Amino acid sequence: MSEFDIIIIGGGSAGSAAAGRLAESGKFTVCLIEAGGTNDYARIKTPGFMPFIPDKSNYRFETVPQKGLNGRTGYQPRGRGLGGSSAINAMVYIRGHKWDYDNWAALGCTGWGYDDVLPYFKRSEGNERGGDDFHGGEGPLNVMDQRWPNEGSLAFVDAAAELQLPRNTDFNGAQQDGFGLYQVTQKAGERWSAARAYVEPQRAAGKLEVLTGALTEKILIEEGRASGVIIRQGNKRQTIRARGAVILSAGAFNSPQILMLSGIGPAGHLQSLGIDPLLDKAAVGDDLQDHIDYVTSFETRSRAFFGDSLPGTWRMVKAIIEHARKRTGIMTTCFAEAGGFWRTDPALPAPDIQYHFVPAMLEDHGREKVKGHGYSIHACVLRPYSRGSVKLASADAAAAPLIDPAFLTDDRDMETLKAGVRMLHRITKAPSLSAYAGADRHPIDLNDDAALEQQIRNRADTVYHPVGTCRMGPDASDVVDPQLRLRGVKGLYVADASIMPRLISGNTNAPSMMIGERAADFVCADLGS
Repeated sequence: MSEFDIIIIGGGSAGSAAAGRLAESGKFTVCLIEAGGTNDYARIKTPGFMPFIPDKSNYRFETVPQKGLNGRTGYQPRGRGLGGSSAINAMVYIRGHKWDYDNWAALGCTGWGYDDVLPYFKRSEGNERGGDDFHGGEGPLNVMDQRWPNEGSLAFVDAAAELQLPRNTDFNGAQQDGFGLYQVTQKAGERWSAARAYVEPQRAAGKLEVLTGALTEKILIEEGRASGVIIRQGNKRQTIRARGAVILSAGAFNSPQILMLSGIGPAGHLQSLGIDPLLDKAAVGDDLQDHIDYVTSFETRSRAFFGDSLPGTWRMVKAIIEHARKRTGIMTTCFAEAGGFWRTDPALPAPDIQYHFVPAMLEDHGREKVKGHGYSIHACVLRPYSRGSVKLASADAAAAPLIDPAFLTDDRDMETLKAGVRMLHRITKAPSLSAYAGADRHPIDLNDDAALEQQIRNRADTVYHPVGTCRMGPDASDVVDPQLRLRGVKGLYVADASIMPRLISGNTNAPSMMIGERAADFVCADLGS
C-alpha cells in the first residue's frame, strides 16, 4: 500500500505506543515507518548484553563541544530500530513526580496534570505486582521487580538508610523520595521494549503495516495540511500518502530535524541550508533540556560485582548459558539496579537529584574498558535550568543533527550537582557500602569547592533523557498545542519526549509511552472515531 489513514514516523517508545493503540482500534489503516531495523535478536532481548548493543541499533550521536564541560564533546546514544531507546536502555521504569505534570498544566498545558496522565500510565502498565490506585496490572508494557539483584545494589540501599534516607519500594506510587531497587521493563527474563509491548502484537494480527530501514526525508505539506511522507529505503525513494494524519515520533533529536527538513523551523537557519521555509517556527529545535549526570567508579577486591577478570569472565559465561536455557540469573540485570531521589533543599516541591547504582565500574558510558571489579554511582540534576538546541548540520536526512545541550551553562545546575555528588560520597562511607572498601578511581577533596567544580566539568555528561525541542504549550510560539497538533499545519502531530515543556524528574521512557498513548486518543478524537 502507498496510502494509509495514519502514518507514524518513528518506532521508538512513543511511536510504538501510538501505532499500537491506533492499529488496535481497528478503525484505521496504519503505517509505522522506522529508519532502523527490527531489533529482534538476542543482544537486544537479553538484558545483560546491554553494554554490547551493536551500532546498527544505536545512533551514537555526539554533541557539539560543550563550554560547560571544559570544551568536551558529549556522547548521546539513541535507539535505532523498533522500540527506539527502549530497546537499548537500562529498562528502569520511572514516571516522574506528580509535581512535574501539575507544573505542565500550570504552564498552560491544559489536560496534562497528574490526574490527567495517571490513567494513561496505568493503561500502559502491566505491573506484575498487580493493579492499584497508582498502577495498572493488565497493560501491554510488562513491569516487574528484579529477581536477581546484585548484593552491592542491596548494600547501596542499606547504606542510604543508615544515613536516615528513607527506603522506597515504589518510586511511582504515593511518594517518590527515597532509595530502593528500580522496577524494570522486562518479561520472563527478557527486555520488554515498547515494540514488543505495542507493535509486535498488532503486526502479527495484520492490523499494522511496519516499514523498517525506511529513512524519512521529509513530511509532505500541501495546502497547509500534512499529506504524506517521502522515505528512502536503500536507493529507492517513495511517497506514502496519509488520508487523515501524520504523527511524528522520532525523538528529541530527530523530530525537530525532520520538521526542519520539511520546511518547519527557524526560517533563517533553514534558508542557510537551502531549505525553503514553509512555516517560520523558532521553537523547533529550541529549548533542549537534558539530565546532566556525574558518575564515578569505585574499585574493590570483592568479586561480587561485575568485572573484567578471569573469575569474572567465567562467571559471565556460566550466566549466559543459564539465561539462554532458562532466562534466569544475573544476565537479567538492568545494570542500573538501585537508586534514589533526594532533595538538596527540603523546601523544594520535588526531588532535584536522582541516583543510579551500577554493580560494575563504568567509565565513559561503558566505552572505556576497565580491569578489575567494583561499582559506580550516578548523580544527575533532575530539573536543569540550562537550555540548548538542535539544528541541522545539512539538508541531508541521513546526516546527524547538531546537538547542543548547553550543559552547566546555568550556574544553578552546577550548585545542585555539587550537592548531589557530595551526598553520593556520603552514601559510600556508610557502613553497608564502606564494607566493600571501594577506592574512588577519581578521588577529589569534597571540601575544595573549586576542585569539585572542575572535576564535574571534566567528567559529567548526559544520562540520556533529552526533551523539549518541539515543546507543547498554550501560545502560538509553541510547536504543538495540548492535543499535540502542530501549530500551523493541519493533520500533523508530534508525540514523543520532544513535546515536554519541562524535563520530568526521572527517566523518560515510561513518560514517552504515556505521550504516545495520549496521542492515539487525540488523533482518534480529531478524526471522529
